[in-house]
Amino acid sequence: MLLDTQESQLVLVDYQRKLMPSIHDAQAVVANAVRLARIARLLQVPVFTTEENPVGLGPTVGELDGLTGKVVHKMAFSAREVLMPHLRPPARQGGGNARSLPKHLQKAAPPAPERGSVVLAGCEAHVCLMQTALDLLEEELDVWIVTDACSSRTERNRDAAFDRLAGAGCELVTTEMVAFEWLGTAEHPLFKDVLTLVK
Repeated sequence: MLLDTQESQLVLVDYQRKLMPSIHDAQAVVANAVRLARIARLLQVPVFTTEENPVGLGPTVGELDGLTGKVVHKMAFSAREVLMPHLRPPARQGGGNARSLPKHLQKAAPPAPERGSVVLAGCEAHVCLMQTALDLLEEELDVWIVTDACSSRTERNRDAAFDRLAGAGCELVTTEMVAFEWLGTAEHPLFKDVLTLVK
């Protein structure tokens, strides 16, 4: 199974200003998150950002300013409750004019297109990222963890999270894997733009 832009959504978890100085390999992790966000925007993949306790941990790092769509705040470690209304919007109501047709004759609205793949990256890998990923799996979404854009305060915690996530059914990928799967071909009209971001 490969990633497809039409089925994907990108979620960036808790890249916050007061948290990142404590994160192992933070500079590389943030750089990959920025690459992911830029590639997603180029390829029209929706991007969401979460912020855990923004009063305590501050806003998202400045490098991501203007690169993401909706920012959702949370206090729970898992972002399921605040993300699901955006990742899977409620079904649209049926169309038609209630005065002109009885309800049983009104045409139902077509379902919203399903984006069932969530590409997930963030910090800390063993807490907010992992709990969010496991909850999204329970929502029957396909979850892809971008390992080189994730970290924790220690490598041991990060690696333990990756082991648990892989065992639970998440796909472990890298930033470049995501980029090239979203492109699909070197003939993609944005291939050179994405390649510039990857390099």
